[in-house]
Amino acid sequence: DTFKILFIETMARLSTLFVALVAAIATLSNVMAFVPMNTRSVPASSTELAVNIKIQVGEGEPIESALRRFKREVNKSGHLMDLRHKRYFENSQDRKKRKIVQARNRKRLERMQKRRMQQQRS
Repeated sequence: DTFKILFIETMARLSTLFVALVAAIATLSNVMAFVPMNTRSVPASSTELAVNIKIQVGEGEPIESALRRFKREVNKSGHLMDLRHKRYFENSQDRKKRKIVQARNRKRLERMQKRRMQQQRS
């Protein structure tokens, strides 16, 4: 019986001390002390990218042509392709196969452009 009473009294003192300590900390520090600061500079998820694409819209330029140029810049940056590939898990073997196919298509396009340029010259 006396042990229970002693235990309850000790717990009550500790809880009051804890409340007083929290109140003292709150009054001494500013209000933002318990708010975590956002110090993240990296994207939050693997699908979030830090994209900074800008175009200059000319005086009197139609919005359709500016939008077309913006879309072209977005496609050239490759961010949408990265997002598309990060949407689902891709193991290293599949990634390697995809990269080989991309390189093959890129080389084919370069050969076609080279042939067109040669045909235009002659």
